[in-house]
Amino acid sequence: QLQLVESGGRLVQPGRSLRLSCAASGSMDYYAIGWFRQAPGKEREGVSCISSSDDSTYYADSVKGRFTISRDNAKNTAYLQMNSLKPEDTAIYYCAAQYLLTVNSMCEATSFAAWGQGTQVTVSS
Repeated sequence: QLQLVESGGRLVQPGRSLRLSCAASGSMDYYAIGWFRQAPGKEREGVSCISSSDDSTYYADSVKGRFTISRDNAKNTAYLQMNSLKPEDTAIYYCAAQYLLTVNSMCEATSFAAWGQGTQVTVSS
């Protein structure tokens, strides 16, 4: 099972950009990657996922057009580029991995077995 470590979270002003990284302990080939977030008092939300095979993607409506998920299998690293950040994007962001998973219209936390420890993103002026 992959071990995942997120990084890149920090305090940022509204409207600014941030890129989160998710480094895996081994090859990401054949793994779907998901980014999830959890704000205080709220349930964990699927932000964006990318399939293991055809790189098809899913984005939550709240981040469409602002966030971009990507992966660099040669570096065993996935990314979440976040632009035009809003205060409501404040949360702990987690990356997750699942072997041989195709992402269709949903990004469900229950579909992913390997999880990182999370990185805090705070959007505030």
